[in-house]
Amino acid sequence: MKDLGDLHFFLGVHAVRLSQGLFLSQKKYVSDLLARFHLHTLKPVRTPLPSRTKLSLTDGDLLADPTEYRSMVGALQYLTMTRPDITFAVHLVSQFMYAPRTSHML
Repeated sequence: MKDLGDLHFFLGVHAVRLSQGLFLSQKKYVSDLLARFHLHTLKPVRTPLPSRTKLSLTDGDLLADPTEYRSMVGALQYLTMTRPDITFAVHLVSQFMYAPRTSHML
């Protein structure tokens, strides 16, 4: 094992060491995700999920190919490592990975 120096970027996480501590950011990871899923034109919102949102097993049509939905949710689960504020919303949408519907694509 050899010393590679200070950590700057690892597995999609940017690390910055300051006197106050180590700060982790996934800005590039988020930008890459938005581009990958063609969502880079969407406007930011304050909350990741509108309050009192109820998701149902039967609302909306089944997605023809659930692979992209599953990929999105998996990517969001990885993002919760540095963004605990989105954990509840990601938990909600992850419950429908078996049979995602159009209504789950908030």
